Amino acid sequence: MMLELDDEVAELHRIIAGGQLSPVFQPIIDFRARATLGYEALIRGPQDGALHRPVQLFAVARRHGLGLALEHACRQTSLRAFAKLGLPGRLFLNVTPGCLLDLQMMDGDARELLAEVGLAPNRIVIELTENQSIADVPGMQEALLHYRSRGFKFAIDDLGEGFSNLRMWSEVRPEYVKIDKHFVNGIADDRMKFHFVRAMQDLAETCKSSLIAEGIERASDFLCIRDMGIACGQGWFIARPAIEPARQLPAHVMSALAQSPLSFSPLSSGTTAPPTAGSLLRKVEPLPHDANNEMAITRFEQNPELGVLPVVKGMQPVGVINRHSMIDRFARPFRRELFGKKCCDQFMDQVPLVVDEHAGIQELAMMLALAPKHYMLDGFIITSGGSYVGMGSAHDLMATITEMQISAARYANPLTQLPGNVPINEHIDRMLTTGTEFVAAYIDIDNFKPYNDTFGYRRGDDVILLLSQLVRESVDQRSDFVGHIGGDDFFVIFQSADWENRCWQLVSSFAERVEAMTSPEESAHGGYMADNRRGEFGFQRLPTLSVGAVRVMPGQCESHREVAAAASVAKKQAKKRSKESSGRFSGSVFIERRRLGHGDAHSPVLRLLN
Repeated sequence: MMLELDDEVAELHRIIAGGQLSPVFQPIIDFRARATLGYEALIRGPQDGALHRPVQLFAVARRHGLGLALEHACRQTSLRAFAKLGLPGRLFLNVTPGCLLDLQMMDGDARELLAEVGLAPNRIVIELTENQSIADVPGMQEALLHYRSRGFKFAIDDLGEGFSNLRMWSEVRPEYVKIDKHFVNGIADDRMKFHFVRAMQDLAETCKSSLIAEGIERASDFLCIRDMGIACGQGWFIARPAIEPARQLPAHVMSALAQSPLSFSPLSSGTTAPPTAGSLLRKVEPLPHDANNEMAITRFEQNPELGVLPVVKGMQPVGVINRHSMIDRFARPFRRELFGKKCCDQFMDQVPLVVDEHAGIQELAMMLALAPKHYMLDGFIITSGGSYVGMGSAHDLMATITEMQISAARYANPLTQLPGNVPINEHIDRMLTTGTEFVAAYIDIDNFKPYNDTFGYRRGDDVILLLSQLVRESVDQRSDFVGHIGGDDFFVIFQSADWENRCWQLVSSFAERVEAMTSPEESAHGGYMADNRRGEFGFQRLPTLSVGAVRVMPGQCESHREVAAAASVAKKQAKKRSKESSGRFSGSVFIERRRLGHGDAHSPVLRLLN
């Protein structure tokens, strides 16, 4: 349906003046908290009109110089609808950079509207859209300070679409950065996209920004993005935009989150499962959202140990009231008489930190480390299926993390500080219990004893520390586990799909680095003259690596002992073939292809690095 020039101007004026704009809201999930971070407001024109789709609507507005007027109408409509629906979390509002300098927005219009609908500015994220260059940089910086001083947060859209996005990132310093959907769609099957997003993530961590992956449409991409450690996600797999979006995450999303791979950090609680936010839960009777301030003050007076009061609407958490902040306000003359009967949301933080009971302890600690300081005092609300169940404190979280660190240190190898036999066995048993497929790799240094005896333990320790460093670098630290059995023996539990390539890269890197550590003469001959294990003087080859790997499928093994035995056999095969190699610098990776406990259906595969 096409409109003539005069008709489209008239239609646009009618839409703006007649309130015919309709916002829809799409949820944004926080992977770390396993909860909804907030909603992006997306605008629509009249359902059956030519300007229903936002692309046509804004194109016509820009063509006729009505862009700012349309944006103003969109903001008002979205804010009113969001407040009327009572949606939790933050509201992401799309704004063009030039709109930030609009006097209608700068001169208190937005603040007055927020006060009218009862939304705190810190719940609003101004999402800067379009690849517009910022001509007035000083004016923009002043505007950013203006909005931030009032509590607004910022996001930039479509990272990766052009270099202007990177420039905007450096100028705006946003709290959130959205990854363009081109890099998200199909990332589970595209290594190039994976590495592009990994680079974006490294940059975000340096800039203390949280990434939001847009356009997640497949379960495989959802899991890949989550496993990479990206903070947040948005897309049709999670939920489509809707006039009245769900307040809780859909069942299929919760099911996908439940497939979380096991964390293989050196931190270990020594239990059968890693601790979660639910282990920190403390029962605190919440305050209903329509309670008055007098009721809140009374609760604090009755319980001197109560630091914060959670506020709920039904069973949905909507905020927290800090004890010290509220008592300080009411300590002033006549405050109790003036505000005692008014609603408690007047002094409530409308954007509390809300996490699901299954959120991991370490992810939660990272969230608090990057969050505003007041969250350390207020703690966090814990939910189950989106409903309030209790509170958690930063003090309890830090105590748990400390306990995990002490436990990890107790069983760590004193030289490399890597987890030793006890945590290795615990991790293997946990993998077997959860029915997770993995690859167990036993890594051993060939020709190490004569090298250590000849050149001394200091140089021998240097080789072990070198291997420790290379092993850490060769694995995916978000999914793979590295342990040090003792001496020159290491153990890796791989979940990364490219584990075989990682093993070969490790063998190759070790050979290169050992060669670089040797003298020119030793390097030229590939070894040195020394006594062997039997006390016989002769030529000794330089240290190399042997890796024995075995794939463990669900149900194949009952305990870590079986896995360790199978990996040990594979390692012996690798060492045997490594000794038979005639190359100066060699190493081997032996991959046991036979299914454990199922006979010799397939032959083992061995390759040598020469």
